[in-house]
Amino acid sequence: MQNLDEIYLRNMEVTDTDKIVEWRNKDRVRRNFIYQDDFTVEGHLNWIETQVKTGHVVQFIICEKGSDRAIGSVYFRDIDRRENCAEYGIFIGEDDAVGKGYGTRAAKLALSYAFEKLGLVYVFLRVFEDNIGAIKSYEKSGFHVIEGRQEKIAIDGNVRNMIFMDCRVDR
Repeated sequence: MQNLDEIYLRNMEVTDTDKIVEWRNKDRVRRNFIYQDDFTVEGHLNWIETQVKTGHVVQFIICEKGSDRAIGSVYFRDIDRRENCAEYGIFIGEDDAVGKGYGTRAAKLALSYAFEKLGLVYVFLRVFEDNIGAIKSYEKSGFHVIEGRQEKIAIDGNVRNMIFMDCRVDR
């Protein structure tokens, strides 16, 4: 396992669009999102205009130190400034970066940013119950399963269980 300090987060830029579209269209990544239609450049540029630039979303690119290679993305969406909460999301796009602990480290860095810089007190996420690796990573990062909070999601005729997890400042 590589040293987890070998990554850092930087602000996502418009120039990251092609890479994000490529990553999100990989089957390995796509199957872990509710939205599973083809991800497009136009759709991502619209996301930047309507969500990122308006402050509803803060999105980062996960990069390896040394090479500065972009390997994935982490974000907070639906940021609620009144309640100081947001939904968390992440994906590792580069296949050779999966399983190295980068997702856990990125989550820790992102949560620190959310609590210290954004002033959030509550962050939650949704994860498919069969995404065991992600759930373990989230738990290592400080997220806890919200007992009794689940929903069933039908995608292409298949029903999958989605569980909710959260992380709070006071934990």
